Amino acid sequence: MTKIISISRRTDIPAFYGDWFMNRLKEGFAGYVNPFGGQKYILSLKPEDVTCFVFWSKNYTPFLDKLRIIANMGYKFYFNYTITGLPNIFECNLVKKEISIDSLKKLSSLYTPKHINWRYDPIIISDITDYDFHIKNFENIAKELEGYVERCYFSYAIQYGKVKRNFEKFEHENCLKIIDPDKDLRIKLANNLADIAERYGIKMLTCCGDYLLSHKISKAHCVDGQIIEELFYKNGFEFGEKPTRKECGCTDSADIGTYDTCPHGCIYCYANINKKIAENRQQSHDKNAAFLGYAKEESDKWVEDVKLAEMEKRMENGNESKNKKRGTKMTLFDYE
Repeated sequence: MTKIISISRRTDIPAFYGDWFMNRLKEGFAGYVNPFGGQKYILSLKPEDVTCFVFWSKNYTPFLDKLRIIANMGYKFYFNYTITGLPNIFECNLVKKEISIDSLKKLSSLYTPKHINWRYDPIIISDITDYDFHIKNFENIAKELEGYVERCYFSYAIQYGKVKRNFEKFEHENCLKIIDPDKDLRIKLANNLADIAERYGIKMLTCCGDYLLSHKISKAHCVDGQIIEELFYKNGFEFGEKPTRKECGCTDSADIGTYDTCPHGCIYCYANINKKIAENRQQSHDKNAAFLGYAKEESDKWVEDVKLAEMEKRMENGNESKNKKRGTKMTLFDYE
């Protein structure tokens, strides 16, 4: 069964790991580690096994030439493109907003506006990014993207444990306050942004914020089977939802990224413990390793371990199947 593959919620592969990804396509597979349980998996990347790639990035500029190669290899894909326009202090290693906007326009021209979800995500309310900032900032970006995108996905910053700790450290170091806005302010701002987006032909969709849903704002599905169907499978294909958190609407997919490997340095990032660790891992990563962010020697061992475990499981399932057909209980002789 083919899979939708997310590349990646956990790190910015198009911006920093394009060579690694192209090597994985050449080899036909990638490894990934479950960030919560530590289990290792091998995922086929052969064109016949991939329903669609869903790319995530804040800077597609280094990846544009590679996309042409990927398309010529027969893969289908669409894009989540985050452009927030936040002050550099919040996204310290990010390219300038103008570069990201220019890159998005090139993507839209190479493919179509339907291939791109612009993500104004997350919205951070602070001493220097207040309500008025977001009204002006959002309109400036929306005006630039008119005709190049049809959808804008947004959410408010969620203060997970590590994000909350990073916020507190950030506030202390920079003498500013990040505000967790109340529900009324969130709704008011969201509706005002939706009005602005509509003027530029853009539909607003909320990610994990069902309380914001209205006739102006729809529910976001960042990995979206319906978009994939409309773009690539006119006769339809089977897909189901697999939420990654509360009120998430995402379609079932596999993600080949690795936490603590993205050096953008975004203060709100849930995928990094701290930016220094991520910078070090990015600088020392091996583009020939099957598992992103790990040494090739270690990665090769994991590949063999996973293959061995899969072979043992197939043998076990085969023996169970034989015994069911014979209608007998398994004995020691069944292994001989």
